[in-house]
Amino acid sequence: MMTCQQLAEELKRIATAQVSDITRAVKEGQKSIALNEVRDMARRLELLADAFDPKPVTEDADGAQAA
Repeated sequence: MMTCQQLAEELKRIATAQVSDITRAVKEGQKSIALNEVRDMARRLELLADAFDPKPVTEDADGAQAA
């Protein structure tokens, strides 16, 4: 389990890296790359959030597990 300090460091690391990439892409006029970086940041933050509050695994109508 992560401590508050470790969480803060990971959030800062994700934000710093992604914002740097987004800024560079915007300055270079590469909107699609900037959007991909935004999506990647959202994905990384969601993974981090799930590590702290995982969604329960449920079963669908066919009995297969879904996240």
